[in-house]
Formats: sequence, structure tokens, C-alpha cells
Amino acid sequence: MSSGFQIKPKTAIQKSKTSSSPSSSSPDLAVKPQPRPSDKLNPKTIDPFGDHSKAPSAFSAIYSKGGIPCRLVHGSVKHKLQWECLPETLPFDPLLITLAEGLRETKHPYTFVSKEGFKELLLVEDATEKAIPLLPRLIPVLKAALAHSNGEVFERGLNALIQLSAIVGPALNDQLKHLLTSISKRLMDKKFKEQITVALQKLEQYGGKESVAIIKSKIPTYCSISS
Repeated sequence: MSSGFQIKPKTAIQKSKTSSSPSSSSPDLAVKPQPRPSDKLNPKTIDPFGDHSKAPSAFSAIYSKGGIPCRLVHGSVKHKLQWECLPETLPFDPLLITLAEGLRETKHPYTFVSKEGFKELLLVEDATEKAIPLLPRLIPVLKAALAHSNGEVFERGLNALIQLSAIVGPALNDQLKHLLTSISKRLMDKKFKEQITVALQKLEQYGGKESVAIIKSKIPTYCSISS
């Protein structure tokens, strides 16, 4: 091939001939194909390491590296957690937030560890004092779980919210309105209606009279337990 050879734009007929010619497979004439918009819709061209394959939260990666101080113990009847040290001695920051992030996971054992770990950590004696300062950071994480399209993730988020409310009480009221929008959207689903009603009653019970007005501002149909 001459060094002065240049590839000129081909007509449709020339392209057809070129594609069928044996010389088109020559390394000297190989041209790297450009990505097409339709490639995104073809599973064979999707990068397995792209954003779509990332875990729902950072929890799974942290757990796999030993960053969560508890492990799942498989029992013959039910599973339980084994803590590396007493939960009372563990700092809530950032452990409680990390466990809350894990509520968005959808695979075992992350689902169980995050759910059970969050619950058990809130049962320690001084949980109230440790959890209240973290509320501004916990609420967006719980909101993400409540807004999740997966019904099981929503249920874990709702249960975690009730557990948190039982510990921090009225301190949650200032943040409650940020969560109620996601909860109210699920009321349209009969599957969650009773569960949400019970949850709202618990939020009122732990949040006091002030919480009623907050709940009604987002869910006008709510009937107070004191009425």
C-alpha cells in the first residue's frame, strides 16, 4: 500500500462492495466501529461494570470488607446477628446511618443484616442520646428507602422509621414531613394501606399531639388515635 494512499468517503455501493471484499478484513484497513445509540438497548453491548450494576447502597461493599461489626448466623429455625463486641460500646456515627443505607439492599444477607442491625442498635440503653444528633442525616436515607420502587424495601424503611420514632420520640417531628410524602403515595396500594395506617398511629403515639397536625398536613384522611 502506498504511503500516500487516502481513504475517500464511499458511496452506498462502494461500502457494500467493501464489506463483501476479503481485503476489508486487513488490519491496515480496520476502522474501530463507533458506538450507535441502539447499542444501549442491546444487552450484549452493555458494560457489566457500568453504573447500572452498582449496588443499591454502599452497605454491601462495606459489609464485604468487614466494616460492619456483626455477622449473620444461620439458625435451624431463624437467623440472628452475632456482634463482634457489645452494641452498647459501638458509636452510632456512622454505623446507624450505614445500616439505614443497607435497608435499600435487595439481596441476602445484606437485607437481614441491615434490618436487624438497625433494630438492635436502637435497643441499647443510651440510644436516644446517640440517635437524635444523627436525625438530619438519617432522614434522607430513610426517605430513599420509603421512596424505593421495591415493596420489600419500602416495608423495611417503614419499620425502621417506627423503630426510630419509638426511640427519639417528638424529636422526629421536625423531620417527619420530609418522609410523609413517600408514605402517602403508597396509601393508594391496598397491599400497604393497613400497614401504613398502623405506622402513622405509632408515629402519633411516639410523637405526641404535635405530630397529628404534621401527619394531617400530608395525609388529610388520617384519623387520630385520640379522636
